[in-house]
Amino acid sequence: MSGATVGEFLGYWRSEGDAYARHGDYEWMASLVTGSRVLEIGCGLGFGTAALVARGLAVLAIDTLPECLAATGGRPDVGAGVVLRQADVANLDSDALAAITAFAPDTVVCWLMGAPATTTGAAAGDGGQAVVAYREAMHRKVAELAAALPSVRHLHLVDRTAIPWQAKDIGRDTLVRYHLGKTLRDLPFSAERGNALYRKLASSAPELAHLRRAHPSLKGVVPTLASLMAERNN
Repeated sequence: MSGATVGEFLGYWRSEGDAYARHGDYEWMASLVTGSRVLEIGCGLGFGTAALVARGLAVLAIDTLPECLAATGGRPDVGAGVVLRQADVANLDSDALAAITAFAPDTVVCWLMGAPATTTGAAAGDGGQAVVAYREAMHRKVAELAAALPSVRHLHLVDRTAIPWQAKDIGRDTLVRYHLGKTLRDLPFSAERGNALYRKLASSAPELAHLRRAHPSLKGVVPTLASLMAERNN
């Protein structure tokens, strides 16, 4: 779990996000983004926002937590050019939707979707099911918003998972089928195998190491970032 309370959630992501940044993971995610105007769903502590800014992209970042917006806005590597707005993609009010539409993003990104357990409903011992359900629901809301914005051409989704690395090519097909069947179902976006990518994370999570010891069949499983770039159908 990434924290039960907002304070624990922020502390978790300060450590986790810094590790990803040092490993070049956010830089890698940003390098895959097409277009020049990006709507970032869930800026967190601004690690992804900074990577987008470093590429010279115009960014409108939204988050439900004012603490995240304050942390992102206070980063020296983000600067005043980024537009920050408190908004909930699952319940956008008319003002927020109008501001997003006026910004006219050509790409929507949603990287490492997460929230405190008070939001996701996660509990110790639930096997991560609450987080999975929350992620699926939020990805769907993000895709619906992207579909409703006529300026958007691409939707970029990145999240953590764990796979047998030797089977990553099969995993790419699985990733495409998953998002087409759930996230993008009946929406005007397509996804192809060539735009489904995996990247190894720098270290194994403690819970994965424990599972490997308990289940030798998981020895080849490694924590990864799973990235999919979807494109609006012409």
